[in-house]
Amino acid sequence: MASHPVPIHAVAPLRISFVGGGTDFPHYFEEHGGAVLSSTIDHYVRVTIVPRDDRQVVVRSLDLDQLVEYHLDEGPVYDGVMDLAKAAIERVGVSGGIEMSIGSEAPAGSGLGGSSTLVTAAVAGLAMLGDRPLTTRELARLSYSIERDDLGISGGWQDQYAAAYGGFNLFEFSSGGVRVSPVRADPDVVSRLERNLMLCYTGFVRRNVGLIDTQIDLYRQGREDTILGMKQLHELAYSMRDAVESGDVDELGASLRDAFRAKRRMNPHIAEHTPIEAMLSMAQAAGATGGKICGAGGGGYLLLYCRPSAQSLVRGELERLGGQFAPFSLSPAGVRATRGPDEWVPDRKGA
Repeated sequence: MASHPVPIHAVAPLRISFVGGGTDFPHYFEEHGGAVLSSTIDHYVRVTIVPRDDRQVVVRSLDLDQLVEYHLDEGPVYDGVMDLAKAAIERVGVSGGIEMSIGSEAPAGSGLGGSSTLVTAAVAGLAMLGDRPLTTRELARLSYSIERDDLGISGGWQDQYAAAYGGFNLFEFSSGGVRVSPVRADPDVVSRLERNLMLCYTGFVRRNVGLIDTQIDLYRQGREDTILGMKQLHELAYSMRDAVESGDVDELGASLRDAFRAKRRMNPHIAEHTPIEAMLSMAQAAGATGGKICGAGGGGYLLLYCRPSAQSLVRGELERLGGQFAPFSLSPAGVRATRGPDEWVPDRKGA
């Protein structure tokens, strides 16, 4: 009797970005440097890979109810359906057919780095399938290249590194590469920060509204407010990191307001045709110290800083506007893959 193939299960964490998004784009950081302060959370993208005994590739999205099939010798068609998974399979390579199933705990366009996290999880699973050793840095860089170079999807560098490394980090970007510095905070400080953070889904996700391309165009046009906004975001990454490391989490909360203003200065279109600004104003009027949009804007999640005593009122006010709150915790774990009793994590040597 033929034995059943052992599936590979890969999981990578989504992230919340406190500040710095936009400065992780090469057009900015190659000239000025850039920095992002972010933490992975206990919401994940999960990828399951099962080898087949033929050369057929089957990819399923468990969330979107999408199914793609193609023959390895013919290759995939990039038509906007499961293109991230197809490109990961093509770049990493497989020796035979596979079935890949994908599930995400956040919708695409939510601002939690979901698309990049999907690619990172897929690459980890495929690396385990092919017994391919990768360092954390190599995995992050490969995942970036699949999304940005192979598929030409606009975006920065932070998400792939956040998913690969995991944890609460300051990422610094320059023409020389990416530096990853874990935030040195006592566990009780991190717990206090978690108690004061709220994650609110605005009720809709952004689609292809061109916000990232607009941001790049504004910078290249030399728009003064865009450049000043990006420099402020860059500086805030360090001051907010210092606030956490010193235990002053309330200062980080207040700085979220500055982060949103700087982001809106960088790209004045981030909240157009959305209830984002109304929701942030309502949250602050109800007791939140600060808040910002996650991701490029146009929808998705809001990250709020709010003392526990005011959270019930803030929750009620934003739910009236269509907000939906998602419980979460900060998570130290990066991407990993398992096959039966065996676990694969990227080699952090030299990372």
